[in-house]
Amino acid sequence: TSTIPSGGGLSSSAAVEAALGRALEAFWGLEPASPIALAQESQRTENNFYGKPCGLMDQAAVCLGGLAFMDFGNAANPRTQKVALDFEDFGHALVLIKVGADHAASTADYAAIPSEMQSVATKLGHTRLCEVDRSDFDRRIADLRQEYGDRAVLRCVHYWFENDLVDRRWEALQIGDIDAFLNLTRASGASSAMYLQNVAAELGREQPAMCALGLAEHILNGRGAARIHGGGFGGTIQAFVPLDIVDAFIAQMDAWLGVGSSRRYKVSDKGAYAAWL
Repeated sequence: TSTIPSGGGLSSSAAVEAALGRALEAFWGLEPASPIALAQESQRTENNFYGKPCGLMDQAAVCLGGLAFMDFGNAANPRTQKVALDFEDFGHALVLIKVGADHAASTADYAAIPSEMQSVATKLGHTRLCEVDRSDFDRRIADLRQEYGDRAVLRCVHYWFENDLVDRRWEALQIGDIDAFLNLTRASGASSAMYLQNVAAELGREQPAMCALGLAEHILNGRGAARIHGGGFGGTIQAFVPLDIVDAFIAQMDAWLGVGSSRRYKVSDKGAYAAWL
């Protein structure tokens, strides 16, 4: 059983994969795999048997548990760290809002993001953008725009900008600077919308995720933060909501998007595990 909303973009597929892995270990009395090893097994399963070209982040987050920093520069052996922090101790609740569109229907849109970045990296003589010298990218922008289009170039711009933001957000969490974390989260969300372009698959009449973001910002009125969650194009947005308005925030978002659309969460520090009942 699960209370995770279907198609909500909350790593439900990664959770199922990791849960099955831990259950199999328990059934056969196997030595539990490390969180990253289990995550890599889960990713291979999703890539090869389900056909979704996901990365390792969702699986690693599920297997590690808690708030985790992940560096995938070395894909075979990612570097990870964890920090113990409850956002509510810093005056904010984590609220996830289901936008009313199943993100699973946008697999092709999601797959285009790494594909476009990898195409640019290949043109510059590498496999992944993390291997590319940014100055080399800067010198070739005019040619890259002509060959791959503006969207691919913008997504590369987001890649480097977001990598820097991740480092800075992690530093802010480690010292408990929630204001800096929220400011950087807003910048990250804006870059996702403008440059990564993973909020709306098509800029038509129906833009459920963008609408949910706009409505959340309308209520927050400059406080907290809101951004797209996960792969985007539907599913869920995340909001960090000041505790003094969290009940009113959830009530208003539910009034606009449907009862049960907004849920208040806490991040469990415990990763995927199996236990005999």
